[in-house]
Amino acid sequence: MGKTLTYKILDAHKVSEDLENNTMSIVIDQTLTQDATGTMAYLEFISFGIDKVRTKLSVSYVDHNTLQNGFMNADDHKFLQTVADKYGIVFSKAGNGICHQVNLERFAVPGRTILGSDSHTPTSSGVGAIAIGAGGLDVACAMAGKPFTIVRPKVVGVKLTGSLRDGVSAKDIIIHLLGIMSVKGGVNKVIEYYGDGVKTLGVPARSTICNMGAELGATSSVFPSDEITRQFLKLQSREEDWTELKRDEDCVYDENYTIDLNTLEPCASCPNSPDNVKKISELKDIKVDQVLIGSCTNSSYYDFVKVASILKGKKVHKDVSLGIAPGSQQVLQMITKNGILDVLLEAGARILESACGPCIGMGQSPATNAVSLRTFNRNFYGRSGTNSAQVYLVSPEVAAYSAVQGYIASPLGLKMDAFSLDVDYPKCDSLLYKPTFTSEVVMGPNIKPIPHFEPIGQSFDAKVMISLEDNITTDHIMPAGAKVLPYRSNIEKISEFVFSNIDPDFSKRCLDNGKGVIVAKSNYGQGSSREHAAIAPRYLGIKAVIASSFARIHKKNLINFGILPIELDIEANLLDEINVTWDRKTITVTNKTLNKTYTRDCELTDDEYKLISLGGLLNTF
Repeated sequence: MGKTLTYKILDAHKVSEDLENNTMSIVIDQTLTQDATGTMAYLEFISFGIDKVRTKLSVSYVDHNTLQNGFMNADDHKFLQTVADKYGIVFSKAGNGICHQVNLERFAVPGRTILGSDSHTPTSSGVGAIAIGAGGLDVACAMAGKPFTIVRPKVVGVKLTGSLRDGVSAKDIIIHLLGIMSVKGGVNKVIEYYGDGVKTLGVPARSTICNMGAELGATSSVFPSDEITRQFLKLQSREEDWTELKRDEDCVYDENYTIDLNTLEPCASCPNSPDNVKKISELKDIKVDQVLIGSCTNSSYYDFVKVASILKGKKVHKDVSLGIAPGSQQVLQMITKNGILDVLLEAGARILESACGPCIGMGQSPATNAVSLRTFNRNFYGRSGTNSAQVYLVSPEVAAYSAVQGYIASPLGLKMDAFSLDVDYPKCDSLLYKPTFTSEVVMGPNIKPIPHFEPIGQSFDAKVMISLEDNITTDHIMPAGAKVLPYRSNIEKISEFVFSNIDPDFSKRCLDNGKGVIVAKSNYGQGSSREHAAIAPRYLGIKAVIASSFARIHKKNLINFGILPIELDIEANLLDEINVTWDRKTITVTNKTLNKTYTRDCELTDDEYKLISLGGLLNTF
């Protein structure tokens, strides 16, 4: 039996496997960080006492927190630049672009393994790499040369047939798949695309699909590296990086789906979840207040060709605010040279910085109760900065066409060829800095030492600090945005904001009680890889999270910082008294208030059990 492309790459990087626990450890070739998670990752790396990174390539990007409101963000960026120079990391300065767009252009290589402290790292899998999102501590360990351990993923084969009609895009493919598989359908799986339809999709389109594979909860996604990949790398002056990679024809997938591209229609992820999917034809005539085009999902030159073709000679509706954020300096140069920027400005668009910006609540918050169409990847409650906003995730084509109409409208059938895709790609490295190993690390006053955590103990009593439903995201746990993210390197301060959008008293209640547990339903911790969603609750005294299931990255982050993840569906109310007793074989949870006891096998691996017993991964160094 032949191999999937997924396991061709994973097996080539495998250093060990644990068949009993169904895990494997792999060598990581490249790492990436961004400034919202990178400050903590580099504080952790520095604590290891290693003189330089041990990967083939590590890149530090500044793209999330580029609003310089006060000294904190600027200080963190100085810290990141001096760390990069001292320890052998390429540094991408603010203004160079969004990490995933730039990484795709300049650094992603077919067949490589890439680990990033951002959940959308799989964007780079569009060139035939296996790119994985992780918590900052795991990325720090990879930079130190440590293998990365994952559950051996099941491989989901998605066969693409036919070709997309005018007005339908790659964004519609992944939104359609989200409607089928759900936000938890990809946990511990890799989504592998194949079939004749793949040949109709360029690398930017493939990367859009891989990017939003994170919304499935997938470990990664992957496309083959073929002639289309070679042409893309040639345009980026990197043809020497190309290698042909494909699955064996007789490989067998764990799950199978077929998507006929000929029949797809434009669709949207409706509020407040990426898997709340409807066709645009079902949403027509909903009035639109704001449209934002950009993010690591849809900010390529290819995307803006489509947008400009729709906007050429037209005006944005007077009741709509349209914001445009090119994904990189390269994209900005291209749309400037090829006349696209003029078209966007003449239509009435606002040009935003080449950064993440509104996607993580950094500016452009919608008005109260506004409808906002975004070409982004997440529309979780409160993520936009306005809790009452109704955020829809759509393709650039739907976004641009709706911006002109003033209501949600389908571009199905529209020709979008006013601008050529056959253009030169400038090599934009003016804001990329190679390390000289000469800097000393500069730490501003807001950068605080990582807290030390004692082990939770094998038996403890604690109160329920919050009781939650399904699909709680890391945005629920640790909000982003301009108010919170400047404190990302100050755990004591950022802990004040844990669950602040849904329970403003959570932090105080934890401090008043000294120790606690969190109770939730399924898929707890989906979304961003931000490990602050584990570190800050740990700082507040949280010893365990009891949920019926966990998202992959967040579960690993909990373990890394000594919090016990317990997969149980229990009955519990706020401030119920809970006892947890656990050993290598069994976990017992007793709700002393309700006089109910729950028992399950301890399914932690030996390494995970050790980490929690010691109080977290940092206590092992």
